Amino acid sequence: MDGLTVVVTGASRGIGEEVARRFAAEGARVVACSREQDELDEVVADIEREDGDAEGVRADVRDEFDVERLMETAARGSDGGIDVVVTCAGVYHGEPGETPLSEEAYSAFDDTLRTNVRGVFATVKEALPHLADDARVLVPSGSVAREAGSDRGANSDRQTSAGYGSYAVSKAAAEALCRGFAAELDQPVGIVDPGAVATDLTNGRGRDPEEVTDLFVWAATDAAAEDVDGEVVSSEEFEQATA
Repeated sequence: MDGLTVVVTGASRGIGEEVARRFAAEGARVVACSREQDELDEVVADIEREDGDAEGVRADVRDEFDVERLMETAARGSDGGIDVVVTCAGVYHGEPGETPLSEEAYSAFDDTLRTNVRGVFATVKEALPHLADDARVLVPSGSVAREAGSDRGANSDRQTSAGYGSYAVSKAAAEALCRGFAAELDQPVGIVDPGAVATDLTNGRGRDPEEVTDLFVWAATDAAAEDVDGEVVSSEEFEQATA
């Protein structure tokens, strides 16, 4: 990834943090954003201590003007535009798996969709003027967006949407956004499904976020563009392709 400029939203924790760290370790210039300035500064400082190239920009993906500034900052320091965008910013209001739609507050529903759907929309839309010709946009999601049913158990690496309320709705909508952008843009826009990952959004259940960064590197670089564009790229596909 030497010489690539990568924008990662939601980079102060969880998958976003580990993707930012990994892409920088692979040689990319990473422009990372988060609403939490102090936590973002710590991530950037850690990357720089490992001789990585990173810049932190405080930005709230719910605010398109923040996102516009983020993309302009990333583009100014690039050679040929932004090469990769990874939209990791997301929220979950309540205890994961225990927020059925029938009991969800309107305020929680509204903020979840504003962050997890409109935030993805703003991130892609504001990146468009600055994308390199061969850029890729990656949107993390999960089976929670596509499957309803009971919990499959603590050892499962898949999520189901029962009890995930507006979070599941938001992921389904974000995937629809991906397909819409993929149909309209020359650059690939794909959905990355790493399975259940141990973050605040899954109540710590799943694989360590660092373990799934191989999938994101592959989706951003070596995976065939037609296999990414408008498609769901999963850990299973990555493992088969790289076996």
